[in-house]
Amino acid sequence: MGEVSRLKSLEAAGLVHPRADAVSAPLFGDGGFFLAQDKVQVKYEMLRAHAVEGRTAGAAATAHGYSRSGFYLVKTAFEETGMAGLLDGQPGRRGPLKVTEDIAAFLRAAPPGTSGAVLADEVERQFGVLLHRRTVERIRRG
Repeated sequence: MGEVSRLKSLEAAGLVHPRADAVSAPLFGDGGFFLAQDKVQVKYEMLRAHAVEGRTAGAAATAHGYSRSGFYLVKTAFEETGMAGLLDGQPGRRGPLKVTEDIAAFLRAAPPGTSGAVLADEVERQFGVLLHRRTVERIRRG
């Protein structure tokens, strides 16, 4: 695959590094296999530079066009989900909602004076789902 077609593929998939011009790591200097515009490859090489080459998080991040805090976000995502963590996550809620229709019905049917904390404890006992009292209060308001 040539560089032009690779760039088109990266663009189509939304995987172009937004700061490719800031990548100064030597691997990306000559082009070829290492392409600074390939966001996933850059993230991987940033983590590798830290873990294998012993570069500090800040130095690895800077050389790959990321901030130090960005480095830690990438590192955490990689540790949690492996290579899939190098892809940008989809915006919005992660995973299923805790509150099922049965739980919502239970909360709405509770006596009006019952506190959110008491109901949250009751939901945990009956349904095995841990909710914050404010979540309970929001559901009850409707």
